Amino acid sequence: MKNVVIIGGGPAGLTAAYELLKDGREDISVTVLEESAELGGISRTVRYKGNRMDIGGHRFFSKDQRIMDWWAQLMPVQGKPSYDDKILGRDKPFSKDGGDPEKEDNVMLLRDRLSRIYYKKAFFDYPVKMNLNTIRNMGFFTTVEAGLSYLYSCIHKLPEDNLENFYINRFGKVLYSMFFEGYTEKLWGRHPREISADWGAQRVKGLSITAIIKDMFSKLTGRKTNANAETSLIEQYWYPKYGPGQLWELVGSKVEELGGRILHGYAVTGVKTEGGKISSVVCRTPEGETEIKGDVFVSSMAVKDLIVGMDSAPEDIRTLAEGLPYRDFVTVGLLVKKLKLKNQTDRRTLGNIVPDCWIYVQDKGVKLGRIQIFNNWSPYMVKDPVGTVWIGLEYFCAEGDEFWNMSDKECAALAIKELRRMGVIDKGVVIDHHREKVKKAYPAYFDTYSEFDRIRGYLDSFENLFCVGRNGQHRYNNMDHSMMTAIKAAEAIKNGSTDKKEIWEVNTEKEYHEQRKSD
Repeated sequence: MKNVVIIGGGPAGLTAAYELLKDGREDISVTVLEESAELGGISRTVRYKGNRMDIGGHRFFSKDQRIMDWWAQLMPVQGKPSYDDKILGRDKPFSKDGGDPEKEDNVMLLRDRLSRIYYKKAFFDYPVKMNLNTIRNMGFFTTVEAGLSYLYSCIHKLPEDNLENFYINRFGKVLYSMFFEGYTEKLWGRHPREISADWGAQRVKGLSITAIIKDMFSKLTGRKTNANAETSLIEQYWYPKYGPGQLWELVGSKVEELGGRILHGYAVTGVKTEGGKISSVVCRTPEGETEIKGDVFVSSMAVKDLIVGMDSAPEDIRTLAEGLPYRDFVTVGLLVKKLKLKNQTDRRTLGNIVPDCWIYVQDKGVKLGRIQIFNNWSPYMVKDPVGTVWIGLEYFCAEGDEFWNMSDKECAALAIKELRRMGVIDKGVVIDHHREKVKKAYPAYFDTYSEFDRIRGYLDSFENLFCVGRNGQHRYNNMDHSMMTAIKAAEAIKNGSTDKKEIWEVNTEKEYHEQRKSD
């Protein structure tokens, strides 16, 4: 019997648990240790007075068909027309209790994707497209300047030894300064020239002005599909009816049905090693400290915390781990009567609100980084999706800084003030608010990250330790990438392999790369 201990009940940890148990093998037992009372990690769904929040926003789309099939097998996909289109066309009003017209709860909705940049009180396509809307918003002379800057960047390539040069090589200095520089500094708290180009290689490599132009022609000629588009340029995605946490709660229940244990309130604080293996982990629980032994360990906890908790970590490796940077995250949910922004697109929406899923905020005069409109992710995320708008305001910060330490009331007041200054809402439209804090939301690519290969080498020296997921690999993975690292780990464990190479190689191929400034 292989006793597998999985640290973390997020997408990676739960995927690993399900993959290990789904075949009904009697020689494997699984225990999942989850620090919180909820499953899903950063992909959980937060419930507040009948409304739901998606922490960071999660589009269910992957270039890997195996992942798409994995999702669809658990939650069938409801095709077009979308639920809100059906609701708009129905004689009877939308059900206020969140009821589904088809009486199905565990389903995926097929959603139309729209994300835009809000810059100087104008909407720009995201990713930026050189179309009539962009030219009108930028002005003729700035557009010409941007075009010349891009042409110059095609001829004069900068060394890609930092993220700033990486962006400039693909978009030119003018567009970089307008749409990337300020936002990136908001997100990471560092100027792009201080950040490794590795981040761009993971998130932006497949996207450039050339890729955007190809995408536009592909769309005009009717050849564009999600399969042949860059991930950032997809037109549609899947989304669980009640948010991403719905899927992970379902996976958790499947794991338990298959005989796995999920222990909530178990925070790993120490790791014991013996003879080149992990022998056990020490957990802080509501009942006190306890030790969990195992034969194999799958870790999705932050690399920094994992190594700092190890009883045998050499001092130099411990120092490198302690220097690994992270960016923390706060979402302020605001329930408002209406937005001041007008829907000037040809897309129908409930309540005729703007159809965006995300709105990226480039204004350097506000701390706000991004706005989510939950009504547009799924109308079932909102108690009254016709009469109210439920938005999530995303702020990037550091645990313990001034913003992090604000009270809920102070934080909401700042958010409301910034939205009014930007012209997004009027005075007196806010009905309610809620705040969520997320530690270590984004593993960062500076400081001791430059020596991460040494850290990885140390982790791989433990033959029964498999590191998976975003924080488990200190890599800015999307949800599907995190899942695939877990699938690879489960395959290795079932096959008795200790080779970790394929697990670390996930999201290093070009087709996985995506431009998303955060998530």
